[in-house]
Amino acid sequence: MAKKSMVEREKKRERLVAKYAAKRAGLKEIINDQDKPMEERFRASLKLAKLPRNSSAVRLHNRCQLTGRPHAYYRKLKVSRIMLRELGSNGQIPGLVKSSW
Repeated sequence: MAKKSMVEREKKRERLVAKYAAKRAGLKEIINDQDKPMEERFRASLKLAKLPRNSSAVRLHNRCQLTGRPHAYYRKLKVSRIMLRELGSNGQIPGLVKSSW
């Protein structure tokens, strides 16, 4: 069941990213604006550092919604290659036929 918790953790990160997106964008705009005084840019940098780490979009990772596997992820179906094969073999994905000879 440890894998399921990774899916929940990823969902929590997605919520944090959505919650802090506007605030992070505003602070980054201040930091990158060369016309602003150095002190103001530094204060914005400190405020950005105080935000939760998981509110950064680069912390998100695509994971299989069924197993939590982070590798070999199919974006269209939101599952890993292993689950795609299993679901295809069971006939649970419309239009997908697993060939074997």
